[in-house]
Amino acid sequence: MEFKEQLKIYQEIVNNELEKYLRKQDVPEKLLNNSMEYSLMAGGKRIRPILLISTYKIFKQNIEECMPYAVAIEMVHNFSLIHDDLPGIDDDDFRHGKPTNHKKFNEATAILAGDGLLNQAYIVISNSLKNSKLEDLSKKLKVFNEFSTSVDRMIAGEFVDTEYEGKQISSEYLEYIHQNKTGALIKLCVRMGAILSDASENNLKKLTNYAEKIGLAFQIKDDILSEEGNEEILGKPVGNDKLLKKCTYVSKYGLQKAKEILNKITKEAIEELEEYGDKAEFLKQLALYIQNRNK
Repeated sequence: MEFKEQLKIYQEIVNNELEKYLRKQDVPEKLLNNSMEYSLMAGGKRIRPILLISTYKIFKQNIEECMPYAVAIEMVHNFSLIHDDLPGIDDDDFRHGKPTNHKKFNEATAILAGDGLLNQAYIVISNSLKNSKLEDLSKKLKVFNEFSTSVDRMIAGEFVDTEYEGKQISSEYLEYIHQNKTGALIKLCVRMGAILSDASENNLKKLTNYAEKIGLAFQIKDDILSEEGNEEILGKPVGNDKLLKKCTYVSKYGLQKAKEILNKITKEAIEELEEYGDKAEFLKQLALYIQNRNK
């Protein structure tokens, strides 16, 4: 099956699963629920849950077990996007070609919608734990611990990114921001998929190496798109990183060098998957998709 066709199938699987968790009740907080749904179903690429599912499928085919975790990671990702767009952080007006949550609703509602999605993610995972067989509980508790830690790292990375706007920082700090702000959740997705599918420690190590590299690649590509992307395709303004004086791979190394680093680590990521052959073909193509995407 062609990569784009498989990607679309995975996106539909994730979207259908997310639909099951939307809150449609006519309750006093209905506007809040509408705000959560607005961002969650805004048409994202679903890269993170798809990473989890496709990693899981290297070792097991029945994806039912991993779906609650795929849902939870997408909820956390959208929580982070809502809060990133707020006036106090990136102050963005558009995402996916639509008004950002605080522009569509209001700032207070957007803050609480982000909080609601974060908490809902923990509810989804706790329900999975509650309904687990005893023999599966140990690995799911490990996943829950990694989930919680990675969300904490993502928030830390976002803080450092915001705190050092307009300041010159070392290469080590820049890598810290990227590894945590973006890389933490991407690495988590691959590791959750591997752990839930009972992958060996050696497989977990190789897949973690792959995940760390594509996590960094994802953020470097974001830095590049912020410099030279097409606003109509991106669905959000170009140049905000420069306007906010953020330290990025482009501002630190220049556009051409950033592209060279992106190409190098993408190649290294794919090499980590060689021993899995066709079973990891989708993950290899996904690394190239991240490298070459235009939004």
